[in-house]
Amino acid sequence: MLSVTVLGLAGGAAWVAKAEPDVYLRARYPLEFEHILRGHASNHGLDPALLAAVVYVESRFDPEAESAAGAIGLMQLLPDTAKGIALRTGGEQFVVSDLRDPEINVRYGAWYLDHLWSRYEDTRLVLAAYHAGQGNVDRWRADGTGIAFSETRSYVADVLRIRDVYADAYRLELGL
Repeated sequence: MLSVTVLGLAGGAAWVAKAEPDVYLRARYPLEFEHILRGHASNHGLDPALLAAVVYVESRFDPEAESAAGAIGLMQLLPDTAKGIALRTGGEQFVVSDLRDPEINVRYGAWYLDHLWSRYEDTRLVLAAYHAGQGNVDRWRADGTGIAFSETRSYVADVLRIRDVYADAYRLELGL
């Protein structure tokens, strides 16, 4: 079923059909753990659709995902990064297996995105730092080169594109 939107124009109304029906978007871009995403996005003043897009790109919503570099869980956090977040947020007994828990992983990942936002105040740079590290982003900024890694440029573009998909297909579930 194709979604149809009616737009009011000065002389009447126009019918606009979306290119892809929501059913297709929902099948291609599933959403899980929306209550966790919504809650931690709210706690950190983040866009829940952006948070969902990061999770999708990082792990396709697989809490057991693990990268070759050792990043774990929904938001693909490195254990050392997660341990630092745990200590900064009052955690005292962090264990690596915690990163497979969707609630803990998204809590740490949302905190980290918020931390990056307070440092860069630009969504593209926040995502670049999340993907390639703060040191790289700081160096690119100092050099005035923009995002130097093609893989990171692709990552940022993918997350932003998929953010729009989640905002459109899951508006109610994400509280938008």
